[in-house]
Amino acid sequence: MTNAETAPFQFFSLQVDRTRRLGPSLVRVTFTGDERAGEDLKGFAAGGRDQSLSLFLPHPGQDAPVLPPLDDPDMYAILGAYRAMPHEERAVMRSYTVRAQRAVPGGGTEVDIDFAVHEDGGPACRWAQRAAAGDRVVVLGPAVADNTGVRFRLPEDADSVLIWGDETALPAASAILEWLPAETRAHVYLEVPYSGDRMELATQADATITWLVREEGAPSAVAALAEAELPGANPYVWIAGESGAVKALRRHFVRERGLDRRKVTFVGYWRQGLSEDALREVPDEAEADAQAEAAVEA
Repeated sequence: MTNAETAPFQFFSLQVDRTRRLGPSLVRVTFTGDERAGEDLKGFAAGGRDQSLSLFLPHPGQDAPVLPPLDDPDMYAILGAYRAMPHEERAVMRSYTVRAQRAVPGGGTEVDIDFAVHEDGGPACRWAQRAAAGDRVVVLGPAVADNTGVRFRLPEDADSVLIWGDETALPAASAILEWLPAETRAHVYLEVPYSGDRMELATQADATITWLVREEGAPSAVAALAEAELPGANPYVWIAGESGAVKALRRHFVRERGLDRRKVTFVGYWRQGLSEDALREVPDEAEADAQAEAAVEA
């Protein structure tokens, strides 16, 4: 394990405690520390909001993810050794959001991860749909709460929040809503495949939530937000989900609405037609746009 005193992230061994179907497109998996690995998750420290982690999953037929020894104090050395392993043998790695972390009576910690699932999903989607108590995984997760895996950073001078996310971003958007300070004005647009994906979302914010349901003929992300009223004069915008939609929305808010690009956080969780492995190998066009704009303004 890496040392939490010197690294904001470390490897944790987890096991499935239980699963719950939240709707047609979402499965919640609740994890505890892996008893066989002697892990109790005391060092796990999620920062809330859109906290991300790297999840390592076993291939079918494996009882645990195949990884190099995790006792090297150099996290990057472990990752390098992992990448050098045969692709068909090494654990499947995917990025996910920590939906919730909580202490449980009698000691210990539970961590929820919500998985977007669909018929033609990849290995993580298939794993989540058949996950059962005792199944083992490993995560590279937060060991300090203030870490770079939290992208939602509400500026002090922002007077409101605008959020857009698709089903892959629904866990992060839900956690952000729970975190928002009381009475914060927020306009939230959540795009999901089915009407059954709507759910009650807890928040103390003054939030208006609009569900954009594709099976009901909802307009595209840009079309839906093109005429949408901003929640305030100086909003902070967070957009996450399919990279093409994220890119289009960022351009809309920065170029057409004239918002300060530094107050628009954007995260492409996936790209239409590409696996996450393939996505890691292609440039992030939205990030490239942002860098180009910054260079022009410099």
